[in-house]
Amino acid sequence: MNITRLSTKQADFDAKLNTLLAFEETADEKLEATVAAILNDVKKRGDAAVLEYTGKFDRLPLASAAAMELPQSELKAAFDSLPEAQKLALQQAAQRVTAYHQKQVQTTWSYLDEDGTLLGQQVTPLDRVGLYVPGGKAAYPSSVLMNALPAKVAGVAELIMVVPTPDGVKNQLVLAAAHLAGVDRVFTIGGAQAVAALAYGTASIPKVDKIVGPGNAYVASAKRRVFGACGIDMIAGPSEILVICDGNTDPDWVAMDLFSQAEHDELAQAILLSPDAAFIGRVATSADKLLEQMPRRDIIRTALENRGALIQVADLDEACRISNRIAPEHLELSVADPQSLLPQIKHAGAIFMGRYTSESLGDYCAGPNHVLPTSGTARFSSPLGVYDFQKRSSLIQVSRAGAQKLGDIAATLAFGEGLQAHAQSALYRKNK
Repeated sequence: MNITRLSTKQADFDAKLNTLLAFEETADEKLEATVAAILNDVKKRGDAAVLEYTGKFDRLPLASAAAMELPQSELKAAFDSLPEAQKLALQQAAQRVTAYHQKQVQTTWSYLDEDGTLLGQQVTPLDRVGLYVPGGKAAYPSSVLMNALPAKVAGVAELIMVVPTPDGVKNQLVLAAAHLAGVDRVFTIGGAQAVAALAYGTASIPKVDKIVGPGNAYVASAKRRVFGACGIDMIAGPSEILVICDGNTDPDWVAMDLFSQAEHDELAQAILLSPDAAFIGRVATSADKLLEQMPRRDIIRTALENRGALIQVADLDEACRISNRIAPEHLELSVADPQSLLPQIKHAGAIFMGRYTSESLGDYCAGPNHVLPTSGTARFSSPLGVYDFQKRSSLIQVSRAGAQKLGDIAATLAFGEGLQAHAQSALYRKNK
């Protein structure tokens, strides 16, 4: 396998790294036009348009709008039908994810200033959230847990899940996860039409306050376009992993960690940074050895050869500086003392510390959310969490004494801005 080998000693290293990291989704004008037309049609025709597109794209003819929704009994039956090992794994993962996100709950607070004026914030949950869950071959029960459970912890009153079922094929693990996570309603629709239904509402599908969850290019485009009509979590790019290793981890472990993200799709990115040139060679050898065992080896090979890299650095400090430049979705600190490097890490979606902490544990059951910023957006974005399903309202209750002091301040600034009514509104509350 021909994975790019780089060294920070190379004169053109910066240029080569920039080329490696460059990823900009080219605008597909045909796709964008299709999505825009679907959104507009659903906005106008509601259920009828959703049924039509579901029949066309998912090859799923539905007799009526009511047929789009699955009864809660079917979700429970899916959970009950699982093998005990799968059932237990889902339950254990759900417990860990819930426990972690309970630590994130924001609180309402207030205080009185010296004039007796009350200031603070009130935290309230969103009323209704839409969960987009991929269906068909790409079926991820873990995504159901990661998107639904933080919303539940936040206190969201109603969770509406949409999941495409091409040719009518339903993934029982996905339905079981929806039951376990307490999803309120599930509709067997997908694509841009499902995003439109959630954003605008139809006779059968309620309008939501926010849409979260991954999807294909049509879903991503639709989410981008409906932002404003409702909130969205993020526009996710290809999956990424960056491993910083001191050279003392089993090279098979590191190679498989790189594979774990490369197998998502051909555009995924997997990078190793290490000061040990011999170790980098051993990881390359492990990758060649292990690749043939992988059912998704063609995808892994394409991803690693096109966007992967094995990079020799001067030391671990330099590795941290390069990591901050990359701002990866997943960062593994596969070193003897990961805590010592942590203060140097500024930008990463999730940080996996120590040799035994594989990124895949975070995908399923460690506890923190696996919905993470990609494409360098970890420089200014955070993982999905309870805070994405809560909002803050400012609290202001001005006392009579406070109105005297604040009235003068506000009026002075308002007159300076030429806003007379603002100034008089403040001054009217002053004692005459």
